[in-house]
Amino acid sequence: MPKVAFIGLGNMGGPMATNLVKAGHTVTVFDLSEAALKQLQSAGAAVAGSAAEAAAGADYVISMLPAGKHVAATYLGDAGLLAQLDASTTVLDCSTIDAATARQVGETAAELGIGFMDSPVSGGVAAAAAGTLAFMCGGSAATFDKARLILKDMGKNIFHAGPAGAGQVAKGCNNMLLAIHMIGTCEALEMGARNGLDPKVLSEIMLASSGRNWSLEVYNPYPGVMEKAPASNNYKPGFMVDLMVKDLGLALEIAQQSEFENPMGQLARELYSQHQQAGNGQMDFSSILRKLQGS
Repeated sequence: MPKVAFIGLGNMGGPMATNLVKAGHTVTVFDLSEAALKQLQSAGAAVAGSAAEAAAGADYVISMLPAGKHVAATYLGDAGLLAQLDASTTVLDCSTIDAATARQVGETAAELGIGFMDSPVSGGVAAAAAGTLAFMCGGSAATFDKARLILKDMGKNIFHAGPAGAGQVAKGCNNMLLAIHMIGTCEALEMGARNGLDPKVLSEIMLASSGRNWSLEVYNPYPGVMEKAPASNNYKPGFMVDLMVKDLGLALEIAQQSEFENPMGQLARELYSQHQQAGNGQMDFSSILRKLQGS
């Protein structure tokens, strides 16, 4: 089995690395959190004292980091991992970051003969734990073939979106649409409720009609309609409002770089930013219903 270095053991990275251990891979992990390291160690991973130590001799280096600046600091420059890795190593950055940084890291890796893919994910913490994530990959076809061999142990749907940076563009498009149809779903359900309709019955009507969408079907935002949805658990995330605001900002960057006006995406970002600034950043993003309710 391949040797894997996993860097970044947060809410998503931790369960992803755990699934690699369960699949039988030799996994060495690094994170700044001692608690996260101990949890992975108890699951069967080896613990390294630095990212460079974790990556030494690895066949795959996988990272799940908070932002583009962290990815750049990890991989670029004389002290970055790319300068230290063997050309046979495949690098998969699963962070959700700006496309420009992903392209920069990809171009630097290509100059060094190292296979790199930006491979952001969709599905949230539950899918990370279940191993059913969707991966949106940007890089060469050859690197994608290698990437699939390891990504299949963490995800269910693996897509090759195009060259380096394409994975981030695909993620930006997806999450922008997710925000838009979540807001629309909340508007429709609240409008129906204020006119005397049962939100559960209205949900069933729309699910059988042209308004059907993922937010309505899988992640219903109205409390009491769907037992296991965050809305029925006081909006415990899930996928936090803070993260949605971040992703909508990245989507706006993509639109601006391509000189594309995205009015619905901009409005979604404005509404989620207002919801965040009202102190709701740690709540699930489906809690946007509360803003629309005026609460």
